[in-house]
Amino acid sequence: MIPATFAQAALRGMRGKCPRCGEGRLFRKWLKPLDRCPVCTLDLSPQQADDFPAYIAILVTGHLMAPLIIALSLDFELGPLAMVAILVPLALFMMLGMLQPAKGGVIATQWWFGLHGFIRERLPEDTGAA
Repeated sequence: MIPATFAQAALRGMRGKCPRCGEGRLFRKWLKPLDRCPVCTLDLSPQQADDFPAYIAILVTGHLMAPLIIALSLDFELGPLAMVAILVPLALFMMLGMLQPAKGGVIATQWWFGLHGFIRERLPEDTGAA
């Protein structure tokens, strides 16, 4: 139930699943998280993702768009209007597509590290004594 690694918890969050159990939904609407996981009853109300998911989405979109912008401007004879007509919708689509996974990842990170009122949970460590 509890993930063994931070990466596993973060991936669960990015998939829109509860970072603790990986089964319950994380969001009730597009960017509105549930107050509690319907499967494991994890209290998700302490999350404070705020604007950080948008910053992540903008950063990733910019880094993915930059090579495309350079390639389009150097390899094709496109006018400014054609460039805008291609690039603006593509950038918006990419950024909006990344917002929910980024928010899920931020919520999972806050839960994993016990930030903003989340209780830090870990699997019991194997002491090696048998």
